[in-house]
Amino acid sequence: RFRGTMDDWDPALIDALAKSRPVVLFDSVGIGRSSGQVPATVTGMADAAADFLTALGGGPVDILGWSLGGSVAQVLTLSYPGVVRRLVVAGSSPGYVEGAPAVPDKVWQVAGKPINEDGDFLYLFFPETEAGVQAGRTHLARLRERNDAFSAPVSIEAVRAQAAAIAAYGVPDASLLTALTGLDHPALVANGYEDVMVPAFKSYAMASQMRRAKLILYPASGHGFLFQWATEFARDVVAFLDN
Repeated sequence: RFRGTMDDWDPALIDALAKSRPVVLFDSVGIGRSSGQVPATVTGMADAAADFLTALGGGPVDILGWSLGGSVAQVLTLSYPGVVRRLVVAGSSPGYVEGAPAVPDKVWQVAGKPINEDGDFLYLFFPETEAGVQAGRTHLARLRERNDAFSAPVSIEAVRAQAAAIAAYGVPDASLLTALTGLDHPALVANGYEDVMVPAFKSYAMASQMRRAKLILYPASGHGFLFQWATEFARDVVAFLDN
């Protein structure tokens, strides 16, 4: 996600997925523990992911991308169809979607802070309900279980490059909606009903354009639905990949 590293993946989700298949997490070029310069476009990030997968070798892989990573996953699959077997897009969008609800100004004010605190993450990723806040706090506690977690923060230069990529991706001319009609891969599109960062409206629009897509919206959850509903989301992902 924007400003995230592989340390932001909740172990409750990753461990559940890893029970039935190998799972590879990686920091993209210039992010976290990876060296290099962050591309300032989603296409450049997709190219970097393709290079990484080529270096790993082997056959087609299943891709799961969350938020900005979901945008990268879509472009990767469209640009390098032979690299991907099945696609999972979580809390993401195809870019500009006409008629989609506007993202509140507060979202970018909070997301753009030099340093985010727990309250910021709770606002951005979880509903402002008692159950949502508790789910968010539990998620943040799980992230801190590793002794070396967050030892490689995202640099300000990387943040600026990612912000530029998101801005360029969100204009009408860059929308993937039309291109997605040519996507022949099985796809699982998922989001939380109350996502304030990427409205579920965009997830529906994306899935409706894909030929072989399944859409799941999780109740009483937001951008961090995949961590709030870690067990359920992992179950749905595994069922989709095994089908």
